[in-house]
Amino acid sequence: MPLSASCPRCSTPVAESGGTWSCPDHGQVEPLWRPEEASYDTFVEHLRATARFPTYLPWPLSPGWRVTDFAAVGTVDRGRAAMTCVSGTSSLDGPVDVLIITEEPGVGLGARIAGTWHDDPGTEVGDGPPCLRVRVDSQTVPLWPVSTSAAGGEWDRSVVAGEAEGRWLWLVLRPASAVLLLADDWLLRDVSGLGPPLVELPFGGPAPAW
Repeated sequence: MPLSASCPRCSTPVAESGGTWSCPDHGQVEPLWRPEEASYDTFVEHLRATARFPTYLPWPLSPGWRVTDFAAVGTVDRGRAAMTCVSGTSSLDGPVDVLIITEEPGVGLGARIAGTWHDDPGTEVGDGPPCLRVRVDSQTVPLWPVSTSAAGGEWDRSVVAGEAEGRWLWLVLRPASAVLLLADDWLLRDVSGLGPPLVELPFGGPAPAW
């Protein structure tokens, strides 16, 4: 099952002509590649397409949690963004989705998933003390809350963002109360070069809407 191309800022399919991609609403864009269904085979294809760009997952994945979605923006030679979603349950929140986005400035994928108006997290990141920290490989990354009060819809979520390896790092959690899970010293690992251990990852289940 191949990855399909669409716009990183909206769900519109994109058209390719002469090596460039265009969206009817956003003009020339770098394509977003996303599978119809998360599986080991499509994840391997995703990692091939993003060989020079990190793909983060919580590591190790907690029992009962699954990889339910992933996507990437760019090309093999120039990755711009990557996203993964893991889904499971917690005793306090019930069903939980955790979406992890790393991207270069201006891509807009994190903002689309978070439901915010601007392409990047904005001045809230770095303003005052961080609300929490996560480990990204061997680095400790501070994260700040990103307001979604101006966004439309009734999507119950928490959004935090910071900077890791010179790129924006967004975490979007649904429901909003699930942000408390991050207090448990979460470790995010770049799995792009992990190899055989990926065979053990569970995939599938309903992908979140974004």
